[in-house]
Amino acid sequence: MKLIAYMIDGHQMDIRPAPVEREWMDNTGERFAYRCLPLNIANAHGWEIACPSSFSAVWNGNQDLAAINVRFDDPDAQPFAISHFGHGTLTFHVPCLFRTDPGWDLMVQGPINRPKDGIAALSGIIETDWAPYTFTMNWIFTQPEVDVYFEKGEPFCHIFPVQRGLLASIEPEMKLLSSEPELQGQYQAWNESRLKFNAELQLPGSPAQAERWQKLYYRGLSPDGTPAGIEDHSTRLRLRPFKPI
Repeated sequence: MKLIAYMIDGHQMDIRPAPVEREWMDNTGERFAYRCLPLNIANAHGWEIACPSSFSAVWNGNQDLAAINVRFDDPDAQPFAISHFGHGTLTFHVPCLFRTDPGWDLMVQGPINRPKDGIAALSGIIETDWAPYTFTMNWIFTQPEVDVYFEKGEPFCHIFPVQRGLLASIEPEMKLLSSEPELQGQYQAWNESRLKFNAELQLPGSPAQAERWQKLYYRGLSPDGTPAGIEDHSTRLRLRPFKPI
């Protein structure tokens, strides 16, 4: 599958595979946040677009366009982030057209698992297999009079393709766990081992303390420690960078 970014002539854009690393995860004790495999996979699930220059923005609480004040550190920087819609919305211009294969859309959202105080990213899904239009990435202030700062190189947008119509074709249903005895047995075995492991974590010199955390899901193992037989179990995403023009 192809994902093509057609850069508008005269513009530049810093787009790269999203990294696993997050500063707040680095700062957790013994970097324990990285033990959560679903978190790691989500962090790197797509590509991110970075700010070409640093700036700060503040919203005074009103709904008009002048209610947001954007100040770039470099007075000669191109104003890629502006007040365009009003209503406390900060708009980022994305200077390219994206193309996906037929039947594939582009999910456009804020950086994953990278919270920012005072402002929240909005999400959108765009039919990039046909539309000859650019799109904007928008963030909405969550409170007034909070000075929000974006650094040069900081991601403001995260993208990845999604198959159009796939969700609408899914038939969701609920069942009691007891209706699947084998699955229930696996869950109970895991739950019992989890409780035992957490209890042993409090015992000095215990095997649990030496292991520090259970790695069954991380390693793709069943509750009894045998391989779950999932051939495409993933512990890290390694996405290709966009080929330069």
